[in-house]
Amino acid sequence: MAYFPDSQWRNRELFLVGRKAIVEFLTTKWQIELDYRLMKELWAYTDNHISVRFEYEWHDTYGQWYRTHGNELWEFDEDGLMARRDMSANDVRILESDRRYV
Repeated sequence: MAYFPDSQWRNRELFLVGRKAIVEFLTTKWQIELDYRLMKELWAYTDNHISVRFEYEWHDTYGQWYRTHGNELWEFDEDGLMARRDMSANDVRILESDRRYV
């Protein structure tokens, strides 16, 4: 319910519109990206916009660990709901012993 009903998301190469599509995307994502650990760092904000840098680590069903690096830009409507999210990221394979976020 944090998203505007017609919220627009770009997640890498995917373009999503609406709460239902976002929930379906996140449900699938969290079935693939297991034991997800996230770090976000605020870069900038003004009025109804926020920019963050993030890293997160996860593993797939085969036990392969990844670190994902990226940036997000968020835009909120007048009620504080997320109206737009634009995300770019890269995944890097890592060894479990190289994890930063345990």
